[in-house]
Amino acid sequence: MTTLMVQGTTSDAGKSTLVTALCRWATRQGVAVVPFKPQNMALNSAVTADGGEIGRAQAVQAQAAHLEPHTDMNPVLLKPNSDTGAQVIIHGRAVTSMNAVAYHDYKAIAMQAVLASHQRLSAAYPLVMVEGAGSPAEINLRAGDIANMGFAEAVDCPVLLIADINRGGVFAHLVGTLELLSPSEQARVKGFIINRFRGDIALLQPGLDWLEQRTGKPVVGVLPYVMDLHLEAEDGIDQRQTGKAEQVLKVVVPVLPRISNHTDFDPLRLHPQVDLQFIGPGQAIPAADLIILPGSKSVRSDLAYLRANGWDAAINRHLRYGGKLLGICGGLQMLGEQVHDPLGLEGAPGSSAGLGLLAFETTLEAEKQLRNVRGHLALENAEVSGYEIHAGVTLGPALENAAVHLDDGRCDGAQSLDGQVFGTYLHGLFESPQASAALLRWAGLSDVQEVDYHGLRERDIERLADLVEQHLDTGLLRQLCGI
Repeated sequence: MTTLMVQGTTSDAGKSTLVTALCRWATRQGVAVVPFKPQNMALNSAVTADGGEIGRAQAVQAQAAHLEPHTDMNPVLLKPNSDTGAQVIIHGRAVTSMNAVAYHDYKAIAMQAVLASHQRLSAAYPLVMVEGAGSPAEINLRAGDIANMGFAEAVDCPVLLIADINRGGVFAHLVGTLELLSPSEQARVKGFIINRFRGDIALLQPGLDWLEQRTGKPVVGVLPYVMDLHLEAEDGIDQRQTGKAEQVLKVVVPVLPRISNHTDFDPLRLHPQVDLQFIGPGQAIPAADLIILPGSKSVRSDLAYLRANGWDAAINRHLRYGGKLLGICGGLQMLGEQVHDPLGLEGAPGSSAGLGLLAFETTLEAEKQLRNVRGHLALENAEVSGYEIHAGVTLGPALENAAVHLDDGRCDGAQSLDGQVFGTYLHGLFESPQASAALLRWAGLSDVQEVDYHGLRERDIERLADLVEQHLDTGLLRQLCGI
């Protein structure tokens, strides 16, 4: 059994992408590898085969390893519901919400869950590929650390350190991070990887030579900047789009402070007939064919934010002019008449008026509903698959005109009688080619091209493994992975 950990000098240095690449590379070597992230903080999550919830990046890494996602792959998930607090999910289940100070004291308990999951995975797979979180050199977070070197020390595993040269200051990032580690942690770092390099590698070579001489550690390789690589972001919203066709559907998504599972929109970003625009604070909602209200970790506060920006008036105007409106999960709840949070799960207990566009009310309950589902949209009876992650229970007469008919016999969501408003709890519905095409036709696009989103993701995972073969020291990687 071998464990190898990837840590980064900063957030978004490329840890998730590199672990994805290494998982697929290892499978090519005939090794059964499993991804693992001790602690993740993200509002993008996935439902696992064992009915829990993990970070979405680990679900993509599982695909790279040809595995079904499992809660042991990400035993601790933190989903922020304010600037200072988060919901704490252990082994796929929400156990409590707490502020940062309280969580600092809770980390010893969380570490037990981390080590239990790692032990189970280590017993089942010869190679565990681990992703760190943020940076190991955050001085204020080092006490009781479970996400980076604290974990590496506990399980005695080697570490690769990755830095993003596209940000600038890559040598300062690498040397500075190393300097802030303890002697035992420094010894644990077996090499550096530089990510997102563009240009002539010969011009970088003097810096690489200096880095190796300065630290006594090898540069395992330099990964190039890839313009058209599209993997689901762990946290930040990716606004890149592919080239567009002549006939384009204009789609607008208001970005709410606690937007969740914005990876729902990745298939739209990649669709050649969709112009997807994210609208931020203080921006007016422009003319569009379709407005989508996204998922939210704090529906009532995000509703207040939506109104404060005047987006509710813009949505009503959009509907008066014949535009279409889609709500997903928290966005579905916003479409109704009331949102009740009697237990204070997402903030202070209380109720908020919804947008009043569909006749139902939602009550947040302690038990979160987590399901992978299949079924058919009411639109064109199109096949759809997706996943539910919500604490809300929605009831009301509008649900009699369901949006989705699920294979398990349940109905999901609702649509307005005039056909302009459509709401569903299903995340990932645009990943199903038939459902995506039906929704785009409903929104006004004719002659829709079907896009195989899963195929695009698989293509990019294969490309990542190719980059490992071409640009990293695979001899050293085999040694570190026990191959």
